Amino acid sequence: MTSLSAGLIVLIVLIGLIAVIGMFAMGVYNGLVKLRNMYKNAFSQIDVQLKRRNDLIPNLVETAKGYMSHERETLEAVIAARNVAAGARESANPGDPGSMAKLGQAEAGLGGVLGRLFAVAEAYPDLKANQNMMQLSEELTSTENKVAFSRQAYNDSVLAFNNKREVFPNNIVAGMFGFSEASPFEIEDPAQREAPKVQF
Repeated sequence: MTSLSAGLIVLIVLIGLIAVIGMFAMGVYNGLVKLRNMYKNAFSQIDVQLKRRNDLIPNLVETAKGYMSHERETLEAVIAARNVAAGARESANPGDPGSMAKLGQAEAGLGGVLGRLFAVAEAYPDLKANQNMMQLSEELTSTENKVAFSRQAYNDSVLAFNNKREVFPNNIVAGMFGFSEASPFEIEDPAQREAPKVQF
């Protein structure tokens, strides 16, 4: 065997090894892109439901306003919390832990004031019997359930992405191409994890 043929064999082995490593890196990269797109899509489903809820709240407050004239402070708190939550929703980025934490805090605050609104509304039998209020409450309950379902799907997608990006040797490819950790959508305060109880 001549040194030329030995050099050629070494070159073929090196090219083959580089090709295998390249194919592996490409597979990991494509898998990470797919999972990133999945969690972004899952977040957009949350966004749709949060927007729907934010659109229902002014109608709910308007309906309640006619019956709860002495509860102006509660009604204003609901609108203020709704506006904060809407702003946090619009600026939320699932790749940014800070904006996701801000969204979680805003949603927890909104849930708290909505709970207060419904607790206060219990003292107004005419409001409880109002057809518009009952319909809005039913829509809000349905939307809250969809938010919870969408949040679970999003958090599952984030977990799958983060697991794939953190295991070895995928973490090397993820680091080379700037795949940063995705943030789950969590509500920090355990007391505010419960959706507001909507009953009329």
